[in-house]
Amino acid sequence: MFWWQTQAGDGLRVAFTNTEAGNLALHVGDDPDQVLVRRAALEKAMGVAPKSLRFMNQVHSADVALAGSGQAPAAVPTADAMVSLDGSAPLAVMVADCVPVVLIGQRPDGGVVTAVAHAGRKGLLDGVLANTVERMRSAGAAGVTAWIGPAVCGQCYEVPGAMLEEAAAIIPEVRSRTSWGTPALDLPSGAAAQLAALDVKVTRVSGCTLESADLYSHRRSSSAGRFAGLVWRV
Repeated sequence: MFWWQTQAGDGLRVAFTNTEAGNLALHVGDDPDQVLVRRAALEKAMGVAPKSLRFMNQVHSADVALAGSGQAPAAVPTADAMVSLDGSAPLAVMVADCVPVVLIGQRPDGGVVTAVAHAGRKGLLDGVLANTVERMRSAGAAGVTAWIGPAVCGQCYEVPGAMLEEAAAIIPEVRSRTSWGTPALDLPSGAAAQLAALDVKVTRVSGCTLESADLYSHRRSSSAGRFAGLVWRV
C-alpha cells in the first residue's frame, strides 16, 4: 500500500502510496464507490479517523487552501496545496507524474504546521511551492522540511524544445534531456532547487512514475489512477 514512509517526529508520519492502495481519485472515470472504499482502507492503514483525510480538487494552480481541524468538511477546496495550521488534519495530494511534496514546519510554541503540494509543470513555474512555504511561515512555521515524492524523472519527461527553454528561464534546474536525447524537464530537481532556495531542508524519495509499474503514470496510460503523498499524526 505504501511505496515509502517515514516517521517525521512529534508523532507525525510522511508517506507515498503505490498501486496496491489503488486509485484514490474521483475524477479519472473510476467507480466512485470503489474509490471511497479504497480511501477508507487507506485511512485504516494510516490509523486516522474515517473520512478525516483531506483531499483537494487539483487544477494545476499555485493556490493554497487551509485545512481546518476536526472532521473533513463536505466541501473539497479547489487548490494545489493545502496547509494544516496545527498539523491535526491528515492531508493528501494526488499525482500520476507530477511532483507530490509533503512539508512539515515547527512552530515556536512547540506545535507544527503541515502541508502538501501538487507541483506539476505549470504549478511549479507559477510558484505553488513558494506560496505554500510562505503560508506555513506566516503561521509561525520555522525549520521547514520537505519530502519530494516519486514523479516522472528528467530522463523520461519529454517536452518540446520551446517549452523546455520557457521553463528553464524560470527554474534553470529543470533543464534535462531524455535518455534518447530529446528536450526534457526534470521537475523533481526543479522543485528541490526552489525549496532549497527558500531555506527548506529537502529529502527526495526515489521512483520514476513512468518507469515503475507500482506507481501510476498519466504519460504511460491516459486512464491512469492517482497515488497520494500523505502527512498525518499517529
